[in-house]
Amino acid sequence: MAEVALQITDLHAWYGESHILHGINLSVNKGQVLTLLGRNGAGRTTTLRAIMGLTGARKGSIKVHGVETIAMPTHRIAHLGLGYCPEERGIFASLTTEENLHLPPRLSGGRGTPMTDEQIYAMFPNLAERRHSPGTRLSGGEQQMLAVARILRTGADILLLDEISEGLAPVIVQALARMIKTLKAQGFTIVMVEQNFRFAAPLADHFMVVEHGEVVESFPAAELPAKQAKLDELLSV
Repeated sequence: MAEVALQITDLHAWYGESHILHGINLSVNKGQVLTLLGRNGAGRTTTLRAIMGLTGARKGSIKVHGVETIAMPTHRIAHLGLGYCPEERGIFASLTTEENLHLPPRLSGGRGTPMTDEQIYAMFPNLAERRHSPGTRLSGGEQQMLAVARILRTGADILLLDEISEGLAPVIVQALARMIKTLKAQGFTIVMVEQNFRFAAPLADHFMVVEHGEVVESFPAAELPAKQAKLDELLSV
C-alpha cells in the first residue's frame, strides 16, 4: 500500500480577517508529484504557505508522514522533512552562491538524506561554476536552481515549489523539468504551484484546480487529455 507523505483535510486559512482557504482537501503519496493549477489569487500559494504555517490562523488537519502539524510552528513543521521554495526565492545578496547554499541547517527529523555539495553541483553544474559569485549576481534561472538546491542540502523529502519556472528561459525550464524527474525517481514527494501548464503536464502524477480557496477539480494525469477543454475554460484569464 502506498505511503501517504502529505494529507490535508478541510484546511481553512486566513490572512488577518480575510478567509482565503475554504476547506482544501488533498493527499500526496510518497514519490508523487502533485500540481496545483488555477488563476492568480485562487489560493494556490496560500495553500503552500498554510502547509508551512506561514499564514495567519489555520483550521483543519495537515499531516506530514502521519504527524499532525496544524498547531505546530513553522520550524517544527520544517524538521519533519518539508522544504518550501517560495516564488521570491530568498537569495541573499551579501552571501556567495556557496554561502547561500550552506545557510539552512540540516533537518533533525526529516526522512530524506541530505544531498552533499558534490551531488548538488553534479545536478546543477552552473552553481559549481558560480560558487564564489554573490548570490544575486546569478541569472534568474541560476537563482532558482540555488533556491531548490539549498532545500535539497537540508534533507527535506517533501518539496513545496511555487512557480519555479516563471519568467525563465526555455533552456532553464528544461533543466528544472529534468531535475524534478530525477528527484521523483529518487523518491521525493513534490507539490508544485504552476502557471506554466506545458511545464507541469509531463511531470505531474495528479492535478488539482483551485478556485476561490477551494479545490474544484482533482484528477490523475491519465485523465488530462479528457479534461483539457474544461481546464482551458477554468484557467483562462
